[in-house]
Amino acid sequence: MVDSLTTEQRHRLMSRIRSKDTKPEMLVRRLLFAEGYRYRLHAADLPGTPDLIFRGRHLAIFVNGCFWHSHNCPNGSHNPTTNAEFWQAKRQRTIERDGQALAGLADLGWSTFTVWECELRELGSVATSLQHFLGPPPGGAKRRGHPSAQ
Repeated sequence: MVDSLTTEQRHRLMSRIRSKDTKPEMLVRRLLFAEGYRYRLHAADLPGTPDLIFRGRHLAIFVNGCFWHSHNCPNGSHNPTTNAEFWQAKRQRTIERDGQALAGLADLGWSTFTVWECELRELGSVATSLQHFLGPPPGGAKRRGHPSAQ
């Protein structure tokens, strides 16, 4: 498939892609906050700079884009045809970096959970998985606006 954008247009578009506060990350953050979880963001002192961390529990969550981190879904397994060698090398480096980050966190005694962008289509399933990973939120059901808190 031929790229419909000029090199300059593609460069400008790609330069606007963020690594923090992405839509998938914001969705996970809102979901967890609504459930009563409180977290810290983008801990630069930890390997891989996890998107959300729970220091007291030594738990870290990564919210990964399927294409960028080469997930085994249709979006993640898509291989660009334009500048293919560059993209293959770039995505391979990302996979290696992810592995090093997960190993580094494990060495420090942290447990990790990865939420993939494609999984966010089923928010209920993601919420259940995250609750299982994180355990009960502090304070249990005594959240503002929760029916059992009244």
